[in-house]
Amino acid sequence: MMGMLFKKRGFFTVKDAEKVIEWMSTHPEEKELIVMADAVEESAKRRLWDYARAVKLMADMMGEEREVRVEILEGFVSGKVKGIDVEDL
Repeated sequence: MMGMLFKKRGFFTVKDAEKVIEWMSTHPEEKELIVMADAVEESAKRRLWDYARAVKLMADMMGEEREVRVEILEGFVSGKVKGIDVEDL
């Protein structure tokens, strides 16, 4: 199953990570968060990984099975790839 893909041409920042996390928090059915950008700030990566850990921790505390896998792809961003453009969030 393909996860939710968020793409951004250029530099993916902490502000972008916050937008993605906000979107993901309203879609709890999503199990995978994929970010595709030309480059990703280290602090933005940490924010995404912290979100994934928080989801797992909250699920554990509530006795539920839920986790979100985070994948970060840096390099060329193709316009042909289907996903949500971070600029549109």
